[in-house]
Amino acid sequence: MFGKNKILPPKKGDNGQLLDIVNIFKTIQGEGPFIGMPAIFVRLGGCNLACKFCDTQFDEFQVIKTDQIIKEIEKLAITGNIKTHQLVVITGGEPLRQNITPLCQTLIDLGYQVQIETNGTIYQDLPEKTYIVCSPKNNDQKKHYSINQQLLPKINAFKFLISKYQKNYDFVPKNLNKLVYLQAIDEYDEQKNHQNTKLALKLAQESGYLMTLQAHKIWQID
Repeated sequence: MFGKNKILPPKKGDNGQLLDIVNIFKTIQGEGPFIGMPAIFVRLGGCNLACKFCDTQFDEFQVIKTDQIIKEIEKLAITGNIKTHQLVVITGGEPLRQNITPLCQTLIDLGYQVQIETNGTIYQDLPEKTYIVCSPKNNDQKKHYSINQQLLPKINAFKFLISKYQKNYDFVPKNLNKLVYLQAIDEYDEQKNHQNTKLALKLAQESGYLMTLQAHKIWQID
């Protein structure tokens, strides 16, 4: 959180039957292509990056069996006797740091739409129907993003974070043949946030990309 997290490498030899889980909860997706949809969030622990603007807590987690995770999702997806939540968002931290393929495949087999939120630096051979949203991070302080080339063709949408104050977060690549969103970074400062939004709006009009926001903060939900 805010760049103070431990940097954890990808797990090797992981069979995906045990996952480091921060929490599992029902909410409304507040960002990107599925904004507004009721969703079950599965937040995984640990990340391979440490971004100083990251406002998510993912260092404290517990190891949970994948079948138990599925049972919890199935329980949360039901309201009354109706299945109200068809979208499962697997996020982090960095979810591709762990083997989530068995979890994704089981959820897809159960009829869920599965969305992954990743920084794009790690490749994993996910099931074909998995919807991958990549939010690239610029951690080498140069005007380019490090995106795993194996993962690149499987990415369904990009979400670029925009800031006037974070170095090299004031640009986006042009002519990406993907669905692309721009989102102003929340710097917990009203004046800075206003300037970040103005910059994101300017870049959207210059590039033709779409604007998005962290609607869950407006709605005051997790």
